[in-house]
Amino acid sequence: MKLNPKILLPIVIIAGGGVAAAGLIAARSAVQTRPPETPAPLIRTIDVAFESIQLKVPAQGTIAARTESDLIAQVSGEVIEAAPAFAAGGFFRQGDTLARIDPRDYELALTTAQVQVAQAELQLAREREESRIAKEEWDRVGKGKPTSLVLREPHMRHARAALEAARAQVGRARLNLERTHIQAPFDGRVRSKRIDVGQVVGPNTPLGRIYAVDYAEVELPVPDRELAYLDLDLSFTKNGELTGPMVDIRADFAGERRSWEGQIVRVGGEIDPTTRMVHLVARVDDPYGISGETETTAFPLAVGLFVEADVLGKRADRVVLLPRAALRGADQVLVVKDGRLYFRRITILRADDEQVVVSAGLTEGEKVCVSPLAAVVDGMRVRTKDDAPVIRSEGGVG
Repeated sequence: MKLNPKILLPIVIIAGGGVAAAGLIAARSAVQTRPPETPAPLIRTIDVAFESIQLKVPAQGTIAARTESDLIAQVSGEVIEAAPAFAAGGFFRQGDTLARIDPRDYELALTTAQVQVAQAELQLAREREESRIAKEEWDRVGKGKPTSLVLREPHMRHARAALEAARAQVGRARLNLERTHIQAPFDGRVRSKRIDVGQVVGPNTPLGRIYAVDYAEVELPVPDRELAYLDLDLSFTKNGELTGPMVDIRADFAGERRSWEGQIVRVGGEIDPTTRMVHLVARVDDPYGISGETETTAFPLAVGLFVEADVLGKRADRVVLLPRAALRGADQVLVVKDGRLYFRRITILRADDEQVVVSAGLTEGEKVCVSPLAAVVDGMRVRTKDDAPVIRSEGGVG
C-alpha cells in the first residue's frame, strides 16, 4: 500500500518536534546556574603616620576683671566736679581724680585745728617756764626734794597731751580735706556711675562701680580626668609666680574671630562634687592694650565676653591622629591588607568629637579604613580609593 506524501509529511514533522522537545527537557537538568557576582565595596583609607603633637584641653568661660569694687565717699558734702572719664565705660589711671566734693568746710576745719596746735604749743611753753621758775624758787628757799606738783610736772604732761591731741586734729582735718578728692585706687574702667555734680553725698555713699584693667581673668572649668594631659602644679604653692600652662583664647566679636594669649595662674579651691569639674583660672595681661607694654594689636578682651579656650598640655610623641570615623566600637579600627579588611585593637590616648589620638596598635604606613560600612566581616575583600588626608581640628586632642 502506497502512503500519500501529503499525509506522511505532517506526521514526520510532529514526531520530530516531539523528539526535540523531549531532548530539551532532558537536558535542562544538566544546566548549572550561578548567582551574579557582587563587587567588593569601595572604601576610603588613610596612611598611618607617626607624629609628635601638643595635647590641648578645651574649655569655655566668661572674662572677668581682676578686681571690682564700689567707689565710696568717705566724707560728706556737695559734689562739685566729676571727671569726664568718670562715666560708664570710661578709662582712668591710678591716682586720677574722678570726682571732687566741696572742700571749704574741711579747709576751715584744718585751719581751726592748726590754730589749736599753736595754742597748745604756747600753753606747753608757759608750763615749762613756770616749772623752771618753781624749781629756782625751791632751790633758793625750800628744803629737801621738791614734789612733782611743786615743779608743775603734771601741768606739763597735760600740756604735752593737749598738744598731741591738737596735732592729731590737724592730721584728721588734713585727711578729710584730701578725701574730698575721690581718686582712682588702680588703673581701671568705670562700670557704672551713681552720682553727678550738685548731688549731696554722705560718708559711705556709693559713687560708682569700677574694675581693674591691668589684667583680666577667665575661669575655665575642665573635667578632673583632663588634668592628666596638663603639665600643671595642682598645689600652686608658689603664689605670684606664673608657672602654669599657656592658654589660647578665642571669641567671635564684631563679626570676626579674635584671639588672645593667656596663662593659668591658679586652680580653684575645690572640685565640684556634682560635675567633677576643676576650675582653672587663666590670666590675660593688659586686655585693653592701654599700658603700651603689650606687643600685640589684638582686639580688646572686654570684661563679660564669652570665650573658648585651649589649655596647652603635654607633648605626645609617636602618636597617630585618626578621624573619629575610623573608630569601630570603643577601641578598634579596620586595617586594609592585601585587599582585605581586618579588625585591629588600638590604644587610645585621648579622643574628641573629631579626632582620635592613637598611642599603640598601628604600624607606620598601614592603611586604615575611614569609610562607613554597615556590615564588616574580618577578612572581607574591599577596593580602595586614593588615600584621604586627615582633617585636623582647631582644638581638642592636638
